[in-house]
Amino acid sequence: MTASTTRTATLPDGTAVPALGLGTWYLGEDPGRIDLQLDALRTGLDLGLTLVDTAEMYGDGAAEELVGRAIAGRRDDVFLVSKVLPHHASRQGTVDACQRSLRRLGTDRLDLYLLHWRGRVPVEETVAAFESLTSRGLIRSWGVSNFDVPDLDQLVGLPGGNRVQTDQVLYNLARRGPEYDLIPWCRGRRMPLMAYSPVDHGRLLEHPAVRDLAADKGVTTAQLAIAWVLRLPDVFAVAKASTRAHVIDNRAALEIGFSRAELDELDRLFPPPSGKVPLDVL
Repeated sequence: MTASTTRTATLPDGTAVPALGLGTWYLGEDPGRIDLQLDALRTGLDLGLTLVDTAEMYGDGAAEELVGRAIAGRRDDVFLVSKVLPHHASRQGTVDACQRSLRRLGTDRLDLYLLHWRGRVPVEETVAAFESLTSRGLIRSWGVSNFDVPDLDQLVGLPGGNRVQTDQVLYNLARRGPEYDLIPWCRGRRMPLMAYSPVDHGRLLEHPAVRDLAADKGVTTAQLAIAWVLRLPDVFAVAKASTRAHVIDNRAALEIGFSRAELDELDRLFPPPSGKVPLDVL
């Protein structure tokens, strides 16, 4: 592992996690691409992208099964994240969902377990389940996903709720709403934000101005978009890559910096929020 790939963000409990990890949304669903996707995940791990993010929702467990194959024999090198669906997130339902995920992943523990989004189950039930799973050693820590500031305010007021470790949200050049209040809220608690879809589900790759700026820098559009998200030290990100070449391309984003003029130009193209923006989701 090179020095650059040891770049990390620090969770409130002191755990250091890789600044860039591997996303798995839509992986594992096409039998004809399984070998390519396995190669991509294993390549990412070899390159130091040892944060792997998955969820029971992804392919109805297919992504977790794929990840399980990719991390076999090297589990201790991986920071493994999965998520529980909101309709499973009751006190007992969360425990059951976690155990199913563990079986698919072929492991005895998760490093981080997230509530995928807020549903009808009271959050205090989910928190109680997370705390139970932590005490049993089935998860090391827990967090949330797609929570906005009012949700987090309520969460930290619940018994055990102040042990939340991160909030995974959609954040990229085209979706800068979290900068107005969510990132400052997280920063105030020394809790890094976990960004998903830093290339906005591929849409930023087709943006002419982003392509032009990337070409001027001698980087790819994906590298530029990922590096921009990682410009903040208290943000870490996961990016999906389904081929070896794609993973190698993404990993190079860790080497990219920006001049003040480049950041100003990106602010002109994608203005930061001047007021509250509802949290975007994909």
